[in-house]
Amino acid sequence: MRESLPVVLIPGLLASARLYAAQIPELWRRGPVMVADHTRDASMEAIVRRLLAAAPPRFALAGLSMGGYLAFEVVRQAPERDARLALLDTSARAAPPEATAMRRAQMALAGAGHLSEVVEQQFARTVHALHRADPQLRETNRLMAEDVGAEGFLRQQQAIMGRPDSRPTLAAIGCRTLVLVGAQDELTPPDRALEMAHGIRGAQLVTVPECGHLATLEQPRAVTAALLDWLGD
Repeated sequence: MRESLPVVLIPGLLASARLYAAQIPELWRRGPVMVADHTRDASMEAIVRRLLAAAPPRFALAGLSMGGYLAFEVVRQAPERDARLALLDTSARAAPPEATAMRRAQMALAGAGHLSEVVEQQFARTVHALHRADPQLRETNRLMAEDVGAEGFLRQQQAIMGRPDSRPTLAAIGCRTLVLVGAQDELTPPDRALEMAHGIRGAQLVTVPECGHLATLEQPRAVTAALLDWLGD
């Protein structure tokens, strides 16, 4: 019998293991699941060094948004350990100046004790219009931010702003790769997913309808199905 491949999941900005609540039980049926801690360091490099120190020797790696930025850093630091790669609602590009300005404004709010305002601002931009009135989704989003906390958020933003452009390294990715995006993702739109899928040889591109940036929460069944297919024999 083929040995189960452990799965390492990396949440996004202001997100915790709750981001993958619908996927973890199904993935667990295939093998061990670990959710990376991405809250204690202020650079991509340091976060990934911590991740690799805790992770199994080889694993399948999935990351959403910031988790995808970190997944690229895993590939840079330890390509031999990453057996499969899933890039969910993310981008290979470096942080654009206009996004950096917005991040600094959010950091100022959070640093002044107004993280809840940041969470509300983000929610309207991260989910599809059909899901913005969903009280459970809104509460999950709030609880994830609470899990991360203001200090963790500040470190995450610092790391994101310092991320490199991963596009030059896409062609070097040799493992089985899934690129998934919500059809209405405003933060990392479908053209960014297409760019990654075209750059990674053999990558599978999945576009999830009626879905914004938080695909694992907005359309959990579709995302779970895509991940199980990606993990398949």
